[in-house]
Amino acid sequence: MGGQKRKSISAMEKAQRLREERERAAKRKAKTVVEKKVLKVGLPAFDDKELLNQLVKMKAITPSTIASTYGVRVSVAKDFLEELRRRGIVSLVTGCKRIKIYKPTVSAA
Repeated sequence: MGGQKRKSISAMEKAQRLREERERAAKRKAKTVVEKKVLKVGLPAFDDKELLNQLVKMKAITPSTIASTYGVRVSVAKDFLEELRRRGIVSLVTGCKRIKIYKPTVSAA
């Protein structure tokens, strides 16, 4: 017999404002499209003189600096620096589980 009670005018206005705000937020979110960068798969060869000269000029070498400089993934940069360490081109200064900091060896210069 009764049925649901009709909402008050202020409650209906509040619900309408909230609905409009959500719609505006959804439109703004749809407008902001993030453009993804296409990253390279690999780095130049280990024997590349230009690459080695740039590494020697750096005071500290981290995987993130290599990744941003050459446009590769951080995991590729980590592998690259580990291989350079094995070859004696860079030496490990300090590191933990998350990040390792290298420096160029004097003999590489």
